[in-house]
Amino acid sequence: MTKQQRGIFEKVLGSDVWWIRYTDCDGVYHREKVGSKSSATKAYHKRKTEAMEGTKLPSLRRRKTQFSDLADIAIDYIMAEYSRPADDVARVKVVKEWFKDRSADSITPAEIREKLKEAAAQKKWSASTANHHHNVISLCFRLGMEREKVKESPIHMKVRKQKENNNRVRFLSADEEKRLHEAIRSKPEWAEHEPELDLALHTGLRRQSMYIHLVWENVDLESRVAIIPITKNDDQVVVPLNDVAMRALSIFRARGDGRGRVVRNAAGKTLTVNAHWFIPAVPSVGITNFCWHDCRHTYASRLRQTGTPLGNIAELLGHKGLAMTKRYAHLSISNLHEAVSRISNSTTVAPEPNSETAANSFIN
Repeated sequence: MTKQQRGIFEKVLGSDVWWIRYTDCDGVYHREKVGSKSSATKAYHKRKTEAMEGTKLPSLRRRKTQFSDLADIAIDYIMAEYSRPADDVARVKVVKEWFKDRSADSITPAEIREKLKEAAAQKKWSASTANHHHNVISLCFRLGMEREKVKESPIHMKVRKQKENNNRVRFLSADEEKRLHEAIRSKPEWAEHEPELDLALHTGLRRQSMYIHLVWENVDLESRVAIIPITKNDDQVVVPLNDVAMRALSIFRARGDGRGRVVRNAAGKTLTVNAHWFIPAVPSVGITNFCWHDCRHTYASRLRQTGTPLGNIAELLGHKGLAMTKRYAHLSISNLHEAVSRISNSTTVAPEPNSETAANSFIN
């Protein structure tokens, strides 16, 4: 049996593709794919001679970094650094599929723009959703640059985000809410989810806060308060519970043992999504342009319509400032009229002009 020569090997046995391994003049370990065994033998002796003579090796061609490699790095980063990684991990997986089997440096700004545009049209993405996917592509390349996997990003400063309308306020009218409740009750597979709608409309909780972060350990039924320890803004939110919210909680309490996540179905299983009943229920009664997050808008809008100050609404919603909350300001304009009218009787004003004076002023 022929003894295997040191430094020469078949990476895949029987492939007849031979590799060499050696250290250069600086003691750095290398591996090279060569080809036939005889060629590998010659290459190995050449590299050993170069190492002894102190010759620097020519730069060897490196494997091009695939976009999928950058995506995997981004997923690991998100899982380690983000407090709520699930949504962004899902987005990275989407864009990873777009550019599968592509080297990262071959992707152009035009291709990224086209992919975002195409996906937004097919899946009816909002500007915000498209921009979230823009963000994760940018993250992939930024992390790749930090790790010296790629030299530049084809998206940063080259692919613009869509303009978002953050002032959109869509809320249910009383009639729409009545119709939606009737639709949910009309089907047994939907009816068990009615308490979820009630809780959302009367607490303003975001979907993930309600389904994932709301746990019985943080609900005080006696004080009628629920606490969400961490929200989208990384802050704690204290939610006061009105009669409708308390009734919804009593239903959920009967479905479990009073521990862990609050929101459960009739079988006692915890829930994380609601698309299977909410999305078909809404259009079934002619309600348009209404998504789950609009339950939060409905809660805030009704608070404002009853005269609740913007500062209180911001606190209830968990907003860090009033910038986002001001979208509801116009909903209480009647109260503002009342406020400004109070000062009209306590100030000195110019005398009202007679009709002749007023007419002459416009002519002149």
